[in-house]
Amino acid sequence: MHDDYKASKEAFVSGMTGSSIGHINMVSLSALISIALHSALRTRLPSNRPLQFTTEVLLLVAPLIASVTIFANAPGVLCLILLAPTTLLLLLPRRESGTYLPSALTHSRVSSRDSTSPREVTFPRTINIPPLPALTTYRSHMLLLTFICILAVDFPVFPRSLAKCETFGVSIMDLGVGSFVFSQGVVSAIPLVKNPEHLTAPLLPKLTTVLRKCSPVLLLGLLRTISVKGTEYPEHVTEYGVHWNFFITLAIIPILQVLLHPVMVHVPISLLGVIVAISHQLALSLGGLQDFVLDAPRVGVIAANKEGLVSLTGYLAIHLLGLSTGTLVLAPTPSYFRRRQQQLARPHAVPARPRTPSSDSDSDDDDPAPAPIPTRVLEQRRETDKTATELCSYAVLWWASLGLLKLLGVGGPGGVSRRLVNVQYVAWVAAYNTTFLLGYLVLDLFFFPSPLSKSVYSPTSKLKVHPDPDVLKATRHLRGREGGGGGGGSAPALLEAINKNGLVLFLLANVMTGLINLSMPTIYMSDWSAMLVLSLYGFALSALAWTCRHRRLWKF
Repeated sequence: MHDDYKASKEAFVSGMTGSSIGHINMVSLSALISIALHSALRTRLPSNRPLQFTTEVLLLVAPLIASVTIFANAPGVLCLILLAPTTLLLLLPRRESGTYLPSALTHSRVSSRDSTSPREVTFPRTINIPPLPALTTYRSHMLLLTFICILAVDFPVFPRSLAKCETFGVSIMDLGVGSFVFSQGVVSAIPLVKNPEHLTAPLLPKLTTVLRKCSPVLLLGLLRTISVKGTEYPEHVTEYGVHWNFFITLAIIPILQVLLHPVMVHVPISLLGVIVAISHQLALSLGGLQDFVLDAPRVGVIAANKEGLVSLTGYLAIHLLGLSTGTLVLAPTPSYFRRRQQQLARPHAVPARPRTPSSDSDSDDDDPAPAPIPTRVLEQRRETDKTATELCSYAVLWWASLGLLKLLGVGGPGGVSRRLVNVQYVAWVAAYNTTFLLGYLVLDLFFFPSPLSKSVYSPTSKLKVHPDPDVLKATRHLRGREGGGGGGGSAPALLEAINKNGLVLFLLANVMTGLINLSMPTIYMSDWSAMLVLSLYGFALSALAWTCRHRRLWKF
């Protein structure tokens, strides 16, 4: 690559000041509306198997490409274009998709306070976590937008306001890296929700396991550094440093999370995330780390990679907030993990009297976890309406926190900084991701309603009732059709395919981006030429995901 073009390319992606949070939210809104359009189509018109892949690419991938390119400066127009057919489809009657068995909706009316039935059993230590379609959709759309942006940023059709900011400011690409870490935190909650006693397990075996799982990602980070230096590929050193890159950050954060497990037993994970974020900000503002990152010369290995090293604590805070969100949305009820966590913190407390799984509850929250029965996995219904309510409260909290931080000027006069991962950036990432995950959850509840996804109360005792676990297991195939209840199969097939092989597709997207940049002068290409390349690129990644949708390409 010629030195003059390399310099021009680096200048093309440097010195950006970003956009506004409102503009980024509008750009992202097209993703939610495209899901609404797809869901309306699924529930109103008969499916067409031969055209399914083409339809999903047009409805789910094309709007994302358009939202960050030709419609980036007019996101409201794209939203209206997507809303028009959605509204027309909603005027049509719903297509019949089957009827739930009466037994699936039958609940015991016996109060847990009066029950002395011999069916009373203690809850097992491990629960089954069915797929959450809204989470699949959220993660897949985040991955798709990341794939598109890492290539689109190299073309003039991608507005410079959406490219990564130099130091302070907000943009869709600044949000992307934080969202990736937040999403990683959400899915990291799976082992904790399945068995909260994982927090108290011996540390060394857990560290060995997480090191084995993260070592391929760390190796990829090292290989990326070598390949970038070897090919003299244009790079932006103020993102992570001279040798550091995002893969290294992704590999290290889960290791730090495991080291915090003993603390998580006694401290709520969301509070722990806030503490880490505030501590990081204090180190930036009062400890001199901000001046070190912005002004220190790159002398020595540490200073050469100062952005990557310093931002690690901030990304850990984002990961912990994502982990906390995962314990809310993946559990049967938002309070499930919290109650189990409290029980772990009091190991010598007298366990509560066990309740029958089909009895009424004494409160709106799920039953506390009793003594373990390791030989049985409990089948439980996910009460998504209650999860959406609590997720909404967290979204309001994070947006209010961001507003307060901006009002008080906490984080510096420049405001949000992805380069520093300051406390404003942490709050913004948490607010944005919680809100959009909530949006996908609400869409599923609206388009795929089911009595199995909602809290049910006894008309006589006014207490919450639970369906029989054996009935839940027998009707698992029915719950696969519901969007919010926790069965699998409700997310669009293409998005499920992308989620299944997300890491492999992310690696391939990086390789394809590099090859495209080495083969053509992207910064001098016309808008229509760029749109053609981006469309073919998006189609190729989607086609690979679709072809491999029934198997996982890389297991580690």
